[in-house]
Amino acid sequence: MSEESFAAQRDRMVDALAESGRIEREATLEALRAVPRHEFVPEPRREEAYADRPLPIGDGQTVSAPHMVGIMCDRLGLAAGDDVLEIGTGCGYHAAVTAEIVGDDNVYSVEYIERLAEAARERLDTLGYGGVSVRVGDGHEGWPEHAPYDAVYLTCATPAIPDPLVEQLRVGGRLLAPVGDTTQRLIEATKTDDGLERTQHGAVRFVRMQGD
Repeated sequence: MSEESFAAQRDRMVDALAESGRIEREATLEALRAVPRHEFVPEPRREEAYADRPLPIGDGQTVSAPHMVGIMCDRLGLAAGDDVLEIGTGCGYHAAVTAEIVGDDNVYSVEYIERLAEAARERLDTLGYGGVSVRVGDGHEGWPEHAPYDAVYLTCATPAIPDPLVEQLRVGGRLLAPVGDTTQRLIEATKTDDGLERTQHGAVRFVRMQGD
């Protein structure tokens, strides 16, 4: 399939998301329109890249559906210049969409599986997102060297929000995570001087967070 065909499919996908009302912020829609999702999925699945659903990327992991990536960007209220911590790099697609909004020098991503981290780092660099920082590590520990962050999000489900991620979020910062085991809910939280103010959104289904 040609790049023009992929671009046309991407435009149709983003138009449909805009018309559905699921994604409201123009910055998010433009980021989804800018990132070539087909470059982030395995070659045999590229023709499915602009179907609005998760796709397998190997090692038991998936790339999230575009609508979920967009909803998470919207919920976090990302803006240019925000420093953002991502837990679960995967193929790098979500990090690229985030980078389109905040700037690639402002995105820090932690991936547990070394093979995925290395491939994502190379892919992001090739596609012009070389400023995104990717490291191999346990996402439960976050990335304290670059804290505090304006926003933190998890692309994997956790039974409870790890304390280090809360500690690395600045007061007033936002956190978004799928929380639960067999049943997961998307939890949105804002850090205050007294802890986290939480709002629970709908049911979601993400792969489980790896590590200790």
